[in-house]
Amino acid sequence: MNAAPADQIRLLDVQALDVRLSQLAHKRRTLPEHAEIESLTADLTQLRDLLVAAQTEESDTAREQTKAEQDVDQVRQRAARDQKRLDSGAVTSPKDLENLQHEIVSLAKRQGDLEDIVLEVMERRESVQERVTELTGRVESVQAKVDDATARRDAAAEEFDAETATVTKEREVIAGTIPDDLLKLYDKLRQQQGGVGAARLYQRRCEGCRLELNITEVNEVRAAAPDAVVRCENCRRILVRTPESGL
Repeated sequence: MNAAPADQIRLLDVQALDVRLSQLAHKRRTLPEHAEIESLTADLTQLRDLLVAAQTEESDTAREQTKAEQDVDQVRQRAARDQKRLDSGAVTSPKDLENLQHEIVSLAKRQGDLEDIVLEVMERRESVQERVTELTGRVESVQAKVDDATARRDAAAEEFDAETATVTKEREVIAGTIPDDLLKLYDKLRQQQGGVGAARLYQRRCEGCRLELNITEVNEVRAAAPDAVVRCENCRRILVRTPESGL
């Protein structure tokens, strides 16, 4: 393959821009905010699970408290009715009076026991409510950190995207001046050779594989026509000659 020396030189410009695009893509992928957001999101998920569990427990405890309070109210109402019967004088039988008085005493004890249960449930509910409040605050705090890291990541990514667009446009302009067959060979080699398809020959050393050409290879390159597209014998990349090639 033949190509004008100037076209081959411009190929180095395209290569430099491709390297820059790869660097930009790598920096964008490896922004520290990515790992930060991932870690914070994991913490946030765990906290939200704990919060849901605490809210569920609070809801269950609230129902338990309501049920206990209803039980107390039922016993209180029954005791009030019995006391009203006792006070009304409607019960005259000594045995009935004794039974009624005994039931009032039993209801008072039952009411006391139920009220103790209510207090115990209320204490547990208060503890759970405090846990819900604490977890809610922690969720909000971590969410704020996630939002902040996301904003920083997006701002940094936007900068990289803007520079990538500029470099891409510049590449398109320069690549448009290079013969199609030379550019196709370069793109093919670039895909095969880890992103580098063309390298400068500098002081008899290929800057693609960093190996120095032996005397035979140097003589072959020296003898090649100026428009011949030379390949490195070691890495097979396009070897671009310049005044600094040491030939």
